[in-house]
Amino acid sequence: MSTTQPAVRRGRLESFSSMTVVVIVLAALLVFFILPAVWVLLAPSKTAAELISLPALAFGSFDQIGTAWTNLVHFQGGAVFQWLGNSALYSGLALVLTLATSVPAGYALALTKFRGRKLLLTTTLIVMIMPSAALVLPIFLELNLLGLIGSVWSIVLPFSFYPFGVYLVYIYFATSMQSSMLEAARLDGANEWQIFLRVALPLAKPVVALVAFFSFVGNWNNFFLPYLVLPRSDQFPIQVGLNQLLSSTPSFNPVAGAGLEITSPELAMAVIIAILPVLVLFLFSQRALVSGMLAGASKE
Repeated sequence: MSTTQPAVRRGRLESFSSMTVVVIVLAALLVFFILPAVWVLLAPSKTAAELISLPALAFGSFDQIGTAWTNLVHFQGGAVFQWLGNSALYSGLALVLTLATSVPAGYALALTKFRGRKLLLTTTLIVMIMPSAALVLPIFLELNLLGLIGSVWSIVLPFSFYPFGVYLVYIYFATSMQSSMLEAARLDGANEWQIFLRVALPLAKPVVALVAFFSFVGNWNNFFLPYLVLPRSDQFPIQVGLNQLLSSTPSFNPVAGAGLEITSPELAMAVIIAILPVLVLFLFSQRALVSGMLAGASKE
């Protein structure tokens, strides 16, 4: 009995210590991630002066939200909607090309044998782990050589290059697709293209959805390459447009922003508008994302 009580006390102490660590970690996440997001959501309800004078998480007024919206809509004749449309165009076209190339490529690397297969797979892995910024200069030089700078294709074609999607599809087919299914299809007289379209692709819907989501979100949030290759404001995607809004805000650029109605609340509202499409996409695709993440986890 005497030895049991100290053991129970130690267990309770260890449990309390573990809970304390969890609470501290969650509190840190709250401070560094959630509170800034809440601040951004509340910022359009206050004026620029109220953002400084009122408490950080205080709500201003619905009238100020309407004022911030009006000022944002009138900036350069509704440029924010043009930027949103450009982002949707670039990301959508790139997504189609990404799926049309990544899925067959991952299937071929996983389930077919050809000369140079291991070299191609190794190259894909190396490019996948390289920082995207490291490829911007050679891509820019290549686009300039082809005369594509300033065109839609200067964004769409680089966005379509998605080695991470190839690797995801490769992992799925390599771990989940049974070779007996492919052999049965070949015995039935199907060629490789028919096997891919009628057997492999329908089974790969979860991982295709996962690749589509990651590709779209990455393209939507891309800033560096569009900033370099697009010269005109009416060509900007929303992320580059946010940078132009930032440079037109007197708080950050007193000279260029002088006389404009763009202040910190309008900038915060533009940020909210920029993330809404991705947020909606995430909310409506959670089931597909979970299925894609679990795809290939087990092989019968």
